[in-house]
Amino acid sequence: MNSELELLKIFRAAAEASSFREAAVRLGHSPQAVTRAVQALEHHYGELLFHRNTRQIRITRFGEELLRRSRPLLEQFDQLWEAPSRQRDVEINGTVRISAPHSMGSRAVIAAVREITRRHPELALDVRLSDQVADAVDEGIDVGIRVGFMRDSRFVARKARDMRLHIVASPELIAKTGAPAEPDSLASLPLIAAVDINTGRPWPWYLAGGQQFAPDKPALIADDADMELAGVLEGLGLAQMADYMVAPLIRNGQLIRLLAGHEPPAWGLYIYRPQRGPVSPRVRVVFDALHAAVAALPALDRH
Repeated sequence: MNSELELLKIFRAAAEASSFREAAVRLGHSPQAVTRAVQALEHHYGELLFHRNTRQIRITRFGEELLRRSRPLLEQFDQLWEAPSRQRDVEINGTVRISAPHSMGSRAVIAAVREITRRHPELALDVRLSDQVADAVDEGIDVGIRVGFMRDSRFVARKARDMRLHIVASPELIAKTGAPAEPDSLASLPLIAAVDINTGRPWPWYLAGGQQFAPDKPALIADDADMELAGVLEGLGLAQMADYMVAPLIRNGQLIRLLAGHEPPAWGLYIYRPQRGPVSPRVRVVFDALHAAVAALPALDRH
């Protein structure tokens, strides 16, 4: 009874009913509670809101004016407070900012964007592709894709699938150099390395048993995974690349998978949002679409 808004809502119900008892039934209150609310408002305004007798109530002229002024505000509040899941024909709109690695742009993100815009044309998507680890909070990222497990407790992350790393080369290059039998043989072959934008140094190649191989003198260093892949297809060197990029090319014979027995354990591909607690419908739509698109990326064990 201490809420001014609640008092006005009870007053509205009483004004729309034939008695305080009927209003109480509609609201789930007692008739005494309705009476006390009306009395509190009458005390506040210094005006009588209802003429009442033992059989019925009749709103006063001042009460009619108060109802006219308060009803639109109460209806707006009801709409504002109603949970989106209970609203009819909710229109999902606004802007959602997405962060993803460059290699995901034309493979997973665009597929998700196509599906989202088809279903929710009023939703605007702001896509930022970068291989540098973004500060999601400072940059206003709503949903992102990240490789590897996320340990930040501020984030909500859901694994979409496993990602495996394959060492690959073109058939033409292997015909010239021969296939390496052991990881130690890699140092004598032309290699292509990916640069870690966060450090400026080439990424090491990850191998089974926690071992790593450092491509010390690569023939090509690239800061973009698609450039790296283009170099492999041109026969410029071997590279270690994500399965979702090379699996279709291995299956059709454009690339050869090397040292399969020395591949590291799978890494996780995660969809994340940097916010705990309730999530807006627009963010949920994008989160789920990205999760589905990443889960559908190709791998050697699927088509």
